Amino acid sequence: MSRAINMADKRLHTNLAGIYMNTPVLTASGTFGFGEEFAEFVDLSRLGGVMVKGTTLKPRRGNEGVRITETPMGMLNCIGLENPGVDVFLQETLPRLANYNMNVIVNISGSTVEEYGILAEMLDVPGVAAIELNVSCPNVKEGGIVFGTDPKAAAAVVKEAKVHTKKPVILKLSPNVTDIVTMAKAVEDAGADIISLINTLLGMEINIHTQKPTLGNVTGGLSGPCVKPVALRMVYQVAKAVNVPLIGMGGISCAEDAIEFLLAGASAVAVGTANFNDPMVTMKICDGINDYLAQRHLESVQDIIGAAL
Repeated sequence: MSRAINMADKRLHTNLAGIYMNTPVLTASGTFGFGEEFAEFVDLSRLGGVMVKGTTLKPRRGNEGVRITETPMGMLNCIGLENPGVDVFLQETLPRLANYNMNVIVNISGSTVEEYGILAEMLDVPGVAAIELNVSCPNVKEGGIVFGTDPKAAAAVVKEAKVHTKKPVILKLSPNVTDIVTMAKAVEDAGADIISLINTLLGMEINIHTQKPTLGNVTGGLSGPCVKPVALRMVYQVAKAVNVPLIGMGGISCAEDAIEFLLAGASAVAVGTANFNDPMVTMKICDGINDYLAQRHLESVQDIIGAAL
């Protein structure tokens, strides 16, 4: 367990679209379970929030076959949004998460625009800090990536969610587009309170021994340190184009990585694949950002957000 929260952590306190956070460090959906699985390693109350495992209207078994494979400096996954469904989350998981004093951000996926509205309304309950709209999952066969690569479709999902919830609405952008700024502006205009970026890049691997694709779904989402330069570039571009706060993610493995994203204009960061390598990495990143601010005699993390712009 990392060092306990102390007075120096006040430098890390921040507010994201009305969500009070002890630190600007969150965990990315799909890499941290529902948070409770990491309670032995991480002070969950110290995190800015936990973006819980992707949640859908009905339970999903996920994709068949191999779902994860390592790549140089990263990994490919095609889990396929396996989850018990929103009813189980509300009735069983959410009450347990109340014991951890953390911001719970629910990542949701739908196959239709209407499903996003239904999920948003169902999750407009105490204990949920915000919802994150996953319109950019590259490893499911319907919905997901279709919404995430079309500005009008992504905007329609945001508008539908906003009608059905009073919670802050986060839109998660796909990097698998020609112009990330066009997508960001479209969802900002549609009412997104926060934009998170990036989701995984689309990739694949072929097993030279079987001479067939490794993943059961053939293609999957590429994540890890290998995507960081792409993610950082996109955050920088979007930060210069929109006025809503950004959550930067993509290959963040240490405090230095997180600081780069903050300097590029992200108001918070989310750690994903690195949690698999080191379940305590988020605490180390919190400490590292704190030390960076202290060394420069800065009183708040706000002092470095967007400094590189």
